Amino acid sequence: MLVETGHIDPPLSILLVSPEYPPMPGGVGRYTSHLKDNLIEMGFSVQVICDKRGNGEFSGIGQHNPRNSEILMEIVERINPDLVHIQYEPGLYGLRLDMLNPARTCTNIDKFYESCKVPIVTTFHSAYPFRQWMSLPIPNYERLNDTYVVRKVKRMISFWTKLINYYSFHSLNKEKLAKGAAGISFSEFMSRMLGDQKCNVIFHGAEKQDYTSNRSKADLRKSCSIPVHGRIALALGYATATKGWDVIQKMEIPDGWTIVINASKNEYSHEDFPVRSSKKNLINLHRDFLNEKQLCELFSCADAVILPYKVSSGSGIMFDALSYGLPFIATKLGFFVEFASHDLGIAVDRNPKEISNAMMYLDRNYDKYVDKINEFSMKLNWEQIAKEHAEIYYRVVKRKKEQAVTV
Repeated sequence: MLVETGHIDPPLSILLVSPEYPPMPGGVGRYTSHLKDNLIEMGFSVQVICDKRGNGEFSGIGQHNPRNSEILMEIVERINPDLVHIQYEPGLYGLRLDMLNPARTCTNIDKFYESCKVPIVTTFHSAYPFRQWMSLPIPNYERLNDTYVVRKVKRMISFWTKLINYYSFHSLNKEKLAKGAAGISFSEFMSRMLGDQKCNVIFHGAEKQDYTSNRSKADLRKSCSIPVHGRIALALGYATATKGWDVIQKMEIPDGWTIVINASKNEYSHEDFPVRSSKKNLINLHRDFLNEKQLCELFSCADAVILPYKVSSGSGIMFDALSYGLPFIATKLGFFVEFASHDLGIAVDRNPKEISNAMMYLDRNYDKYVDKINEFSMKLNWEQIAKEHAEIYYRVVKRKKEQAVTV
């Protein structure tokens, strides 16, 4: 296996850690699965530990399991990998916010970082500025039989809990980066949020699939019950308030455009934002979570994606769209602004009129964006993404061996 040094390095054994993993729905699990497959093609020995509902080699960790750290240590001691690579989305490991003492805020994987002797690489999936953090759903302490006054008090407690825990949440990320051997983020924006030179930027891998080969866009649109003529914009994601369904429902859809939406249930949250589709030129597919073939068909039908999010550390949907040559229209959040600055899409204020205007502007300047995207999308190839991971793995393992020699 060739790396930066130009010589052939021996294959490494990697333990990938992700509570979410196929056939479980969710972007973190899907990302982990693609990374694993491509690392194996490069010659790495890769095993996954995940929730019992996933098809990893090991299971037992999960959102509500207080023994995540102990289970991980048992697996590491048994198989002795060269390196552990953790997909770190705090909520997947049981993020517990303390309403009185933020110093006690924690996840069920913190102890593993303190006790693991094998080098840890961490991919960070969440890092928020304060305003975005406060836009996230608040902790819910309410019960069905609570009185009006009790509900109001509990909502104030929920708001207070989130308010005082922003820096604790941020510290959990920075502690993982400090205690690990290296960090990975999907953007310069997130890397700056984490604020450490050990945080490497590697884009979220994405590739156009071949499920639709030899089928025209018109034929695909017919099979998906989508209008054959005009431009199609996709809006995909969880049926939660942060995804911007409210903006789509309020906006005037420009002539010549149809918006196709599909909102899926979030298994990790009780939140279920109602997504209505009574507006003209707005189609709701009602398919829930989409598999790879369905995603391929929809992206191949479309001309753009719409992402009017309240909150975003990174968007797999955006990267997927780029791999299909589709520009994005998104809210002016730090993550989207970074990629819009490369003419891969448009970032505007989060309101219906701005999104509508952006759709009309995109229509007039469409070819300019597609040319930039076709050039950029080569950087998202999963083989290239796996190679960039491999370079980090070898540097980390080499540094570990050098430290062992000096001790």
